[in-house]
Amino acid sequence: QVQLVESGGGLVQPGGSLRLSCAASGTSISITDTYWYRQALGKEREWVASITSDGTTNYGDSVKGRFTMSRDNAKNTVYLQMNSLKPEDTAVYSCRAILGFQVYWGRGTQVTVSS
Repeated sequence: QVQLVESGGGLVQPGGSLRLSCAASGTSISITDTYWYRQALGKEREWVASITSDGTTNYGDSVKGRFTMSRDNAKNTVYLQMNSLKPEDTAVYSCRAILGFQVYWGRGTQVTVSS
């Protein structure tokens, strides 16, 4: 069974950093285009960043310059490096990825930025 599993969330102080991972399991099919989204309590889901199979990245205005997306094709894993975190970055972060022309979602990982 193909699954996307996010990890790396947690509690961090403002100004701190976290690295989220989105790993595919149960398949030998490579992750291609991948997207990170976040949803804060009581708010709509927001697109955060994306990366294509050739490594081209795009970022939402609220995270540009602070977040960096990357991929390790050998591990079939995509990363979201989050620096200079702010309290308004607090949310559940989820990845969506395309594998073999199918779209998969992970269950999400909680990121809390608080002092």
